[in-house]
Amino acid sequence: MILSPYFYSQAIKLALSQIWANRKRSLLTALGIIVGVASTTSVIAALSGLKTSVLTEFESFGANRIYVFPDRPDDKPRNLYPREKIRIKPWEVRELQTSCPSLRAITPVTEFGVSIASDDRELEGITVVGIWPDWHEAENRRVIAGRKFNRIDESGERQVCLLNESAIDELRLPSDAVGSHILVDGRRFLVVGVVETLQARMFGGDANTAELFIPFSVAIKLQSTEYFLRVVALAKNAEVSEEAKAEIQRTMRRIRGIQPGDPDTFRAEAIDRYIDQFKSLAAGITAIAAGIVGISLLVGGIGIMNIMLVSVSERTREIGLRKAVGATPAAIMMQFLLEAMVLCLAGGLVGVIIGKLFAIGLTMIPGARLENADVPLWAVILSFVFSAAVGLGFGFFPALKASRLDPIEALRHE
Repeated sequence: MILSPYFYSQAIKLALSQIWANRKRSLLTALGIIVGVASTTSVIAALSGLKTSVLTEFESFGANRIYVFPDRPDDKPRNLYPREKIRIKPWEVRELQTSCPSLRAITPVTEFGVSIASDDRELEGITVVGIWPDWHEAENRRVIAGRKFNRIDESGERQVCLLNESAIDELRLPSDAVGSHILVDGRRFLVVGVVETLQARMFGGDANTAELFIPFSVAIKLQSTEYFLRVVALAKNAEVSEEAKAEIQRTMRRIRGIQPGDPDTFRAEAIDRYIDQFKSLAAGITAIAAGIVGISLLVGGIGIMNIMLVSVSERTREIGLRKAVGATPAAIMMQFLLEAMVLCLAGGLVGVIIGKLFAIGLTMIPGARLENADVPLWAVILSFVFSAAVGLGFGFFPALKASRLDPIEALRHE
């Protein structure tokens, strides 16, 4: 049988010999494929690295964490839902604590700006955060020196505080700041602990900024009646995160007297939702970017078709001779198709190598957050599949033309 495995192996060898015999022309022909594959894999590597970096930050916040915010219903008159009606009250947080068995930890969080001062320096407009002791577990913030807040600090309204390392530096406190005193809005507070400095912040703001924490009960007293608070809760595990969220929603609707069919005056969101949304968005961006860059592969395919047509013209006598000694049109067609596919696959291989080298270069760019940039396996496979498809698609017409040549006319061709 002509189209046997032996035929294919010989055809591939002949294709490689033809490429090598015309290596300069073959390189220029495959340049479109090389550039297309290299640029596509590089873009995918960059986007994959950025996606991994962002998801790592997201997941560091905890997939089983739930946030609760006050929320005015859309398209509703402001007079029906005034600020006092929608804002979260401390007693509502205590009700959530006792009525939601799927929660492991919960804390209200309130923030306000004041001046703070040490013996050596005063800072204006520093954000002070009021928290419950459960905040340490809910936010997964370690205390690297001293101790955490406890229940007595909260119930006794003690004037104690926690600082991060950035606040210690800005206030020019000693490196072992535990036991020092600072003034918060003119009131004397004892530093009882040092918390680790955040490298990424969930709700905006600069990383490594000064942070100061005080008991929630004290924070409420230091503010006016127009305080604002949000809630941070931690489900017992990621598997019950949705159940915990549902418990929060049911409890909030119950204690607020929201009737069936009426809109919520709060919003409960789990981190995993944002992770899923980002993954979908990242996948869409990757597909669009790869598609746009992949247009260069089509341009390369046109170059393949042109050069194969030239090759058919140059090898007309060879085709006529093969047909004269018994080669079938199918064999001739397969020979030229294989040559086009081998040329495209060789270009695809070079393109993947260049894309891989470019991805390695991306990991070395300081501050680009592309330390995890890499060409995923699916992108490599897709590059080869697309290269083969380009060779097959754009090599078909020249191969068909070669297979239909009349052997007598072909032998007469000069």
